[in-house]
Amino acid sequence: MTRERTHFLFLNIGHFLDHLFTLVFATVAALALTREWGLSYAELVPYATPGFVAFGLFSLPAGWLSDKWSRYGMMSVFFIGIGIASIFTSVASTPFQIMILLFMVGVLAAIYHPVGLAMVVESAKASGTGQAIAINGVWGNLGVGSAALITGFLIDNGGWRAAFILPGLVSIAIGVAYFFFSRPDMAAEQAAKAARRAAAAAAPPKPATGGDAHTDQRLRQLLLRLSIIIFCTAALSSIVFQSTTFALPKVLAERMGGVAGSATAIGWLAFVVFAIASMAQLVVGRLLDTLGPRIVFMGVAAMQVVFFLLMPGLEDWTALAVALGFMLGAFGQIPINDYMIGRMARSEFRGAVYGARYVVSFVALAAALPLIAYVHGTWGFDTLFRVLAATAALIFLFVSLLPRAMPTPDEVPARA
Repeated sequence: MTRERTHFLFLNIGHFLDHLFTLVFATVAALALTREWGLSYAELVPYATPGFVAFGLFSLPAGWLSDKWSRYGMMSVFFIGIGIASIFTSVASTPFQIMILLFMVGVLAAIYHPVGLAMVVESAKASGTGQAIAINGVWGNLGVGSAALITGFLIDNGGWRAAFILPGLVSIAIGVAYFFFSRPDMAAEQAAKAARRAAAAAAPPKPATGGDAHTDQRLRQLLLRLSIIIFCTAALSSIVFQSTTFALPKVLAERMGGVAGSATAIGWLAFVVFAIASMAQLVVGRLLDTLGPRIVFMGVAAMQVVFFLLMPGLEDWTALAVALGFMLGAFGQIPINDYMIGRMARSEFRGAVYGARYVVSFVALAAALPLIAYVHGTWGFDTLFRVLAATAALIFLFVSLLPRAMPTPDEVPARA
């Protein structure tokens, strides 16, 4: 295996772990803490909210720091730090304690998306941006699915605390391996940054030219339009993704009672749904490189509307089949915004731009948790599915405003 492929594997494992750690509590709350702590699911869910707020808010400083300091260094901090935070979470004995510790997990989890995705895009010259993001996204989605599977298994065989300890130890070990593997790359990265700073300081200022002012203004207007669409759809897509992935173990526990009777069985069903749905990203990634984001995004949004409207009232195998349908849409939409940013943003600013995108995404993602708790506690999941159908319809309307062709980094003004 080449050094580039090995590094890509590390990045993919990081995406897997990032999503696994952020969803361990979802299964623990649904299948263990409701019994052990005597609280309802609706009462437990809000305690995860600060962690997801941190997951979003700390993405921006993580991306900025990686651009200023080192992407390789930040990835080492991610692996080791989130492992330590997860192990500490296992010692919580009250809802308040687990809330604080999940906040720390969220702070460390915030590192991956602005840093790891920037590195994936940077190394995607040969295979295509859409394909590389899609492969990386599949690993993240397998982390989503494995959270329910691994956590359910550990609840049944070692208790809920083991679900935080074992992944934490694995992540620390991978982080140590990554640190030693990436030391030469980090040294080369620092040398390249120093060379760019020296060249920028030595270069004479460029004279202002007015010949392309009209074109420049038109491009900036296009970038503003694209930025609004990207950030709005990122927020709405995050609400859909978080609501479906976080709630799916509980949805299956309620709807699959005649088929699955244990935490492990529910975990397996959730894993199968997540694993199959994650393959949608590979198809979407290939289509993005051939058809562009507008047509692909509209198709994915329309698919979600249909399946969300079909879900209310269904049970057992029919419910599972329709859940797979809307999860295909939820996972399929993930690489699209990242693809658009990767195509637009200049390399030296890409980490910060991804950081801003994930601040928006994960703040919206955190807002989905109170939505799940309130809607489930008041009306049940059928109403939640109707709300998500309306959200997907709104995504479709925003996406219809996208241009048919995206600008490239070479076209984007340096100040943009």
